[in-house]
Order: sequence, then structure tokens, then C-alpha cells
Amino acid sequence: MSAAEQLPSSLRSALTYSIGVLALRRPFLHKLLDYEDESFAFLMFILHSHTLRTTDASFSESLYALRRRPAHNSTPLRTRQKLLSLLFLVGLPYLKSKLHSIYNKEREARLQASLWGDENEGFYGGGSFEHHSVVETTLDNDDSPIRTRVTNTNRVQKIVGFCYPWLHATTEGFQFAYQLLYLLDATGYYSVALHALGIHVCRATGQELMDTSSRISRIRSRERERLRGPQWLKTLQGALLSCTYTVLDYAQTGLIAAVFFFKMMEWWYQSAEERMSAPTVYPPPPPPPAPKVAKEGIPLSPDRTICPLCSQKRANPSVVTVSGFVFCYACIFKYITQYKRCPITLMPATVDQIRRLFHDV
Repeated sequence: MSAAEQLPSSLRSALTYSIGVLALRRPFLHKLLDYEDESFAFLMFILHSHTLRTTDASFSESLYALRRRPAHNSTPLRTRQKLLSLLFLVGLPYLKSKLHSIYNKEREARLQASLWGDENEGFYGGGSFEHHSVVETTLDNDDSPIRTRVTNTNRVQKIVGFCYPWLHATTEGFQFAYQLLYLLDATGYYSVALHALGIHVCRATGQELMDTSSRISRIRSRERERLRGPQWLKTLQGALLSCTYTVLDYAQTGLIAAVFFFKMMEWWYQSAEERMSAPTVYPPPPPPPAPKVAKEGIPLSPDRTICPLCSQKRANPSVVTVSGFVFCYACIFKYITQYKRCPITLMPATVDQIRRLFHDV
């Protein structure tokens, strides 16, 4: 996916995160999160409409000085092409996000229904028993209209749940194929939408950038000339237009700065949370003191590889866990079985406290 296509998704993530943080202090902002798809679609409609009208490019394309041109000539986009571009830029992503949301709800409902042992229940079948009983009571009170509506809704959600994975895989496959062919110079279109519209995306020249600035100035002058009414009303309308133009002129820079700022804040708070939740690492405690050799016990040899019991090189070295001294396995097993103690410290021990060593030092 190109950088121009990644920008809307990054912008949406940043805005959703920032609104979620602000909603902790201003609960009324939760309404925006409840209608996240509609709010973001409305924002992108405004931004894409402005940039298509003034620069013949989408919002993200205008940031990279790109322009949309008809495939067969270099003339500016016609009104019909701009409207269709707006449909592909705003309408289809909004529709896809809604289908994705319905698919997720249907999948969760099926998962909950399978946990309760009824995989045939639809969207209203999964979930809590309270919700299920409320739906049944509602259906019993007024059979015809509500039952029909719930049945139709359930049927549509099941159809979406079945068809959406195939639709998503098909669109993503076509998108990947077009981008691969575009990289191989096999086609001049890097997306299905551009091919359907017959539009190429090309780099704007210096002259085109100057012409764009002149065209924006002329459009705004004509809009000011069309103001009607008393002088105070014209002044008010002119001030509102000036504010609107200023917001639109700096919207791109402001949104990019906002994305960077909120991503930085997200990284900062995430790092702080990780530092707070990370377990404190303490240095290992010092080892306990070595047990003392008993006066009546077997003396130790200066050579640490010699078994104190048989005075030979240790074979199958084994340690007594109560004292930490190492012997031959056969020697220590026989000694502890008979005397029930460590031969050096005389501490009580059992054969269960003998451990084989696979690395002797």
C-alpha cells in the first residue's frame, strides 16, 4: 500500500485515539465514537471535496504534490470524474467499514452461540440471556412488524457474515495484483478504482502548482462577489468565508501535525505504562553459607573430584541436597540407605534427597 493510501487509516487511528482520551474528561465526545464511521466519513468528505475542487487530487495525494488526470489527455478532471472519485474515496471505504463492523458482530454472535451449544442462532441468538429474553418478550407483544424486522435484520447479517470474507479477499487480491503490475510497469493504474475511472495519478509540475494557486484565488474571489444582503451581513459572511479558507488551507498541515503529536503521545504513555507495569529486577540474593563439617564425619579430600567415601575418582556424581556435598552415586546411596544421614555433616537425609549431576566440576 502506498503512503498516500496509508494516510487515511493512520489519520483515523490517531483521531480515534485522541477522541477516546478526551472522552475520559468530556463524556459527550463518546457520541463521536459511537458514530465513528459516520464522523470520519464526513471529515474525509469535506477534505476530499476541497482538494478535488481546488487541486484535482485527493487529500492524501495533494500532500505529495500529486494530481489526477484523465488517462487519454492532460486536461483537468471533469465534474463527473470528481464526483465518482469522491464516491470511491469516501463512499466505498465507509460501506466497507460498516460491512466489517456487521461481520464482526455476526462472528461474535456465532461464537457466543456456539459456546451455549446452539450454532444456528443469529445475531440476536448470541449474547446474554437477558437480551435474548427481552427480544422474545418484544416479539410476543407485537408479532408481525417487529418479528419481520428482526428476521430481516438477522438474515441480512447472516448474508454479510457469509459473503464479507470472500468480498474482502477479492478486493484485497485485486488491489495487490494492481500494485504488483504497477511496480512491473505492466499497467498505468495502481488501483482498481483509478482503472474504473480512467484516471492516472502523476506528479504535478511547478507550472501546475502555480496555476492551482491562481485558480483557488479566482474561485474565492467569485464566492465573495456572490455574497448578497446588507453590508453587515456581507461583512459577517466574508469573515466566515475567510475563517473557512484559513481552516482549509492549514487543514493538511494541522492534521499531519496532529497525527504526529498524538502518535508521539501514544508512544509516550504506552512506554510509561510498560515501565510502570514491568517487574522490578532485583540482584540475586547471596548463596547461603556452606554447611560445616562435623567432627565425627568423614573428612574431605583436598581434591574436589575424589569421592569422600571410596577415595576414588567420582563415578556418576550425585549431590546430597541437605548439605551440598558430592559423592559417587553408588557410595552415597548405600551410605544413606544404611545410616539415614549425610556422611560429612551428619545431617539427616533420605535417598529421595540424592540428585544426579550431569556436569561435574
